[in-house]
Amino acid sequence: MTAAALLLGTASAADLRIYPSFTEVREPVRATGTTLSVTLPEAAWAGLIPGTLDLEGLNFTSAVQRQEANWLATLEGKTVYLKRGDADPQPVTLIRARDLLVRDAQGRYLNARYEDLSFDVPPPLNPLTPSQTLTFTLPQAGTGTLSYLTRAVTWAPRYTLKAGTGGAQLSALADIRNGTDLAYDVKMTELYAGDVEVQGGPPVPAPYAVESRATAGALADTAAPKINSLGELRGLYRYALSTPFTLPANSVVTLPFLTPKLTSFERYAGLNTYFTPQNASGTLSRFYRLKADQRLPGGSITVREEGRIAGQTTIPETAKGAEIEFTLGSDPDVRYTRSVQTVSSEKNAQGNVVRSTYRVTYAFENGKDRAVRAEVTETVGGRRIIIDSAPARQNQAQAELRVDVPANGKATKSFTLVVDNS
Repeated sequence: MTAAALLLGTASAADLRIYPSFTEVREPVRATGTTLSVTLPEAAWAGLIPGTLDLEGLNFTSAVQRQEANWLATLEGKTVYLKRGDADPQPVTLIRARDLLVRDAQGRYLNARYEDLSFDVPPPLNPLTPSQTLTFTLPQAGTGTLSYLTRAVTWAPRYTLKAGTGGAQLSALADIRNGTDLAYDVKMTELYAGDVEVQGGPPVPAPYAVESRATAGALADTAAPKINSLGELRGLYRYALSTPFTLPANSVVTLPFLTPKLTSFERYAGLNTYFTPQNASGTLSRFYRLKADQRLPGGSITVREEGRIAGQTTIPETAKGAEIEFTLGSDPDVRYTRSVQTVSSEKNAQGNVVRSTYRVTYAFENGKDRAVRAEVTETVGGRRIIIDSAPARQNQAQAELRVDVPANGKATKSFTLVVDNS
């Protein structure tokens, strides 16, 4: 029986299909005999989603996973060097790698610390960490594709909205994160955005690494890949990198992503609340509303007003032309006072209120040197709801107020509400 071994601890050619919370890794394999062994470092195995290793194009009769000994185990019975205090390192024999048991020249045994040991050969990265080996038994030799899912490689878009007196622009970057000790020489890369859930394994923390721009580091010697849209796939947004690239171990590679055009853009001071017959007052929040000419994957968004940071939040997956609305916190210069007048109230024979009519009035005050659009949305619950002269609604309705408040001025607007629970 002959065997072919595949070591995934070094950079290897692969295709990556990267999703927001996991990645499918696809690597070509070739078995020259009836056994194919795949070795993965323990740190990389920790990010692998259990039950997702698969061998495509090669039939196999069994697959056995086992933990291999770490590098130090290969030195058992051999001479290493132990430093004690200020004395020069002395030769000792490594008896047992698991607990670093050594024997000195006098035949005495002791447990050493790894940092006190030195060696005649350079140790590998993570020499105390074992590896995992998966051995496939094949009916015959051939070529195929090894695939698995890992939580350790992910991607996410991040947007920047640049707003000023002349309008607004939206742009995006794509961050591709590799949280493993494995480097990937990626031949083909696809990015997927959307709601895709897989079972097993928690997300791997993002690497503590300095972000690598597409023109830096490993990408400096080649043309930076571009991200092209491949359209929609069963509700997923699909993109592809135009050229191969290297995804270093424990890194973040950042590439230019989308530059959508905004078909509409608005700023306003807003309040979203629920109806209550009680009076209230407070400040409105800074809201933004926009539409883009292409679909947008969900991600974080940073807003810059005249070059300065105005806030950060996240936006959801959004279809082409769909409205995006978000808030960046309160605006202390725009205040409101809400007063509620009960116009009428009807009770049933048991004395319970079954129908009420209210007059809700908002008084806005703008402390800015420019006019501000104020918008209020109140959600009302009830069996039958009438807002002003609009048709009656069942169970739930929304009352909306829109008013322009002049610079350093005031404005007032009201609506009438009938709640009928009879």
